[in-house]
Amino acid sequence: MLDCVPRLTVGLPVYNGAEFIAMAIDSILAQTYRDFELVISDNASTDDTEAICRTYVETDKRVCYTRNETNIGAAPNYNRLLEASQSKYFKWAAHDDVLAPEYLARCVEVLDNRPSVVVCHTETIYINENGATCGAFDDRLDLCSVKPHERYRDYLFRPYPKCNAIFGVIRTEALRRTPLFGCYLSSDRVLLGELALRGEIYRVPEPLFLRREHPHQAWKVNPTRELQEAWFDPRRKGKITFPAWRLLLEHTRAVMRVPMRRSERLLCLRQLGTWIWQNDGTLVRNLLIRG
Repeated sequence: MLDCVPRLTVGLPVYNGAEFIAMAIDSILAQTYRDFELVISDNASTDDTEAICRTYVETDKRVCYTRNETNIGAAPNYNRLLEASQSKYFKWAAHDDVLAPEYLARCVEVLDNRPSVVVCHTETIYINENGATCGAFDDRLDLCSVKPHERYRDYLFRPYPKCNAIFGVIRTEALRRTPLFGCYLSSDRVLLGELALRGEIYRVPEPLFLRREHPHQAWKVNPTRELQEAWFDPRRKGKITFPAWRLLLEHTRAVMRVPMRRSERLLCLRQLGTWIWQNDGTLVRNLLIRG
């Protein structure tokens, strides 16, 4: 660990990531922005992940490696990385993604110069398991209105539900005011929605984030709802859950938790209600029929 507190902590959660983790770490350590630490939380991997990570600890003082005795689930493993950070800014990094060398520099520059921004990310390019480009992606997450309900509206009603911006650079102070990742499906969407309520989400108009699509991704090796919930939290394996109700509840809690004027809160709740009824009927059907 570094002797002094860096301005940025990059937290990398991993479980059995030996196939790609070296490329992810190399891209982080090659950043032009240097004032950061890389903290890796290994969720009791059974492959060569530990050996790979320890080689980086030995050669770069910015790298810290910790290992859980047992698999505590994806959500707790993500969250414990923030708990260990004392930096002004924080960024989660996936073990299979790659950053262009200017990623951190561009995002930190925005956060330094625009106090109203709580999350800064960049445009995304998708790559396959061999590193070849699969195509660009625009998640429409450039939310810079001064009004929380307008940012929340634009977040909820964007046509693409993916949450690549959760891997952006985030103000630690804002992130600590949230419950972080919950042990339920789509908790990343709830977390990012709450951050949009707390401040602006800015997208740098450069494709500096390379997100990898490959057969061993968690969502592909855990194709059912039950398996995905157990991936978030192994303690929930085999338990009866009501994901649609939980999602609605957590979105509502986020709106109620963020400090804002009463009129703004009512407008945010109105946007949430409209989104539920207009979401192609999917969420409503889940609530009324499947739970």
